[in-house]
Amino acid sequence: MIEWFVALQIGLALAIASTLLVFGLAKRKPSLVSLSLLAVVEVGLVAQSVISIVLVAGGARAKTDTIEFFAYLFVALLIPAGGAFWALIERNRWSTMVLAVAAATVAVMLARMQQIWLGF
Repeated sequence: MIEWFVALQIGLALAIASTLLVFGLAKRKPSLVSLSLLAVVEVGLVAQSVISIVLVAGGARAKTDTIEFFAYLFVALLIPAGGAFWALIERNRWSTMVLAVAAATVAVMLARMQQIWLGF
């Protein structure tokens, strides 16, 4: 993992979660804007996947457990997709809150992945 990139991803995911929370509190239904914000989180995770695969192929390993790291990464990739699916199936203001929770969950998972990678 590249530390500055992970820090950027965590900050971005938290900012997006906050924005989506405000949208939900304003009783806005999921829209192209809210789904696009969550897509930004997903694109960051895809980039993190590519970076991680390249690093591991180059010989780098997680300090704790590389398999556990990639398990977290795989699950983190599913969370925004699941939240977006929920928002598209059930279009109400609570679905926007689900999008906010999905973005916040990704931020927490990224922090945990950083702990696994760095070994603290």
